[in-house]
Amino acid sequence: MKPRLWPALLVLALALGAVAVIWSVGEASGQQRNTRTGAVVILACLLLTLWLAFLSRLPWRVRLAGLGGVALAGAVFAALFRVRGVTGDLLPVFESRWAEHGDALPPLPTVPPAAPLATPTPSPAATPSAPEAPAPPPTLASPAPAASSDRPAFPQYLGPDRDATIDAPRLARDWRAHPPRERWRQPVGEGWSGFAVADGVAITQEQRGPDERVVAYDVASGRALWSHGDAVRYATTIAGVGPRATPTIDRGRVFTMGATGVLNALDLATGRRLWRHDVLAEHDATSPEWGKSASPLVVDGRVIVSAGGQGGRSLVAYDAASGEPAWAGGSDRSSYSSPLLLTLAGRRQVVILNQGSLAAHDPSTGAMLWEHPFPSGQPNVTMPLPLGGDRLLVSVGYGVGSKSYRVAANGGAMAATMEWESPRLKSKFGNLIRHEGLVYGLDDGVLTCIDPASGERRWKDGRYGHGQMLLAGRLLIVQTEDGEIVLIDPSPDGLRELTRFQALEGKTWNPPALAGRLLVVRNDREAAAYELPVE
Repeated sequence: MKPRLWPALLVLALALGAVAVIWSVGEASGQQRNTRTGAVVILACLLLTLWLAFLSRLPWRVRLAGLGGVALAGAVFAALFRVRGVTGDLLPVFESRWAEHGDALPPLPTVPPAAPLATPTPSPAATPSAPEAPAPPPTLASPAPAASSDRPAFPQYLGPDRDATIDAPRLARDWRAHPPRERWRQPVGEGWSGFAVADGVAITQEQRGPDERVVAYDVASGRALWSHGDAVRYATTIAGVGPRATPTIDRGRVFTMGATGVLNALDLATGRRLWRHDVLAEHDATSPEWGKSASPLVVDGRVIVSAGGQGGRSLVAYDAASGEPAWAGGSDRSSYSSPLLLTLAGRRQVVILNQGSLAAHDPSTGAMLWEHPFPSGQPNVTMPLPLGGDRLLVSVGYGVGSKSYRVAANGGAMAATMEWESPRLKSKFGNLIRHEGLVYGLDDGVLTCIDPASGERRWKDGRYGHGQMLLAGRLLIVQTEDGEIVLIDPSPDGLRELTRFQALEGKTWNPPALAGRLLVVRNDREAAAYELPVE
């Protein structure tokens, strides 16, 4: 009996046709196309297996040998490799099962545990505490020289104003004659947290075995100064391991949000715990799928965090000095974007992109000032970008795109109105940057320039993956998903790449920090600091 080949050929032809349609038709994102292609491949393999077993008419010894070979190959691969998360385009990252991570790193210096502190549960009607009086910065027990004489700082997520824009020294445009100088390199624990830098210290969060740790490094040498640990661990196959939010440094204190919802206040000089809250437990909230990722915001002596509780417990604040609850407001579940202090329509407000809404709160009371539905159905990660003139831009990946809003006040009421929406800029988790009236961002991993007045695209060029960006003076620093640093002259006329160098190896999702001319970067394996050349 002759082998029956036509069913196998039909399956292959249909699979190839489906993949061609997925990649050539419509406006789907790279992540959506990859997942759909994966589904087609899995289905085709299943159908080919059924064909081999029951419809091929091959001799049974050939069928059994083929099925056994496939099973053996799968078992050997599974025994040798494991999935270590995914790329920004949702492609699996494989590694050896014998690879070592945070639990095999050298020990860190620790501080004695603080005495147990009361952590009262706040209520929506909690009385706001008085703003804290300014305190002098601490003197470190072992002071280290800062990157420059004026001790530049990058004290929180995305820099001093949370807009990824830094008034840095005039960076040299050509790094070939004077390349960036590596100041130090250090193995670190897992996690996607970035660095906050102040007073000669760089603070980040890492997973070290069973403990989630806040670690302080001497920014000049990379030497670990102290660490604080909590016996919690966040880990999923897709999202990876460890904390993801960047610490915030303010008035000699460090505030951190762990991946499981642990909010810590620590002394910057010693790492001693000042107070602690389990934000999810206190506000009856659930963790987002990829873990708590929003970085704390300090305003008027209060620490503001996204809790995601319903019934008036979406955005909450604590007194920075004592940890006492200050206020709570809103009822939307949290996503991954961090709170941002802005002045819109003449009023200071804390703006936050939640799971299903874009909202603004009074920073003194937590009262909702305005709220606009934003049901993207996808992870909302990118920070809202102020456009000037009481306007905001919000962008989401996974095929959603960008939306522009205008905030206005009418008497005592405020409201946000959407001006336009466009699929031309879909930022997954890299943040947007405004420069000379235009907006730059990574649209599905490709650098894109749009006109914020209309949403029209000026240009799209340069595939850098789902990385991160900073604007240093007049130049754009792009950290690619593969750990390269690329210097770009932002122009409305097209991509002008000036120079690049490899800073880290492997998947790099962590946001970089720029303190003066010192660029501090990390991923889930190592951290490094580079002194950038200046004019």
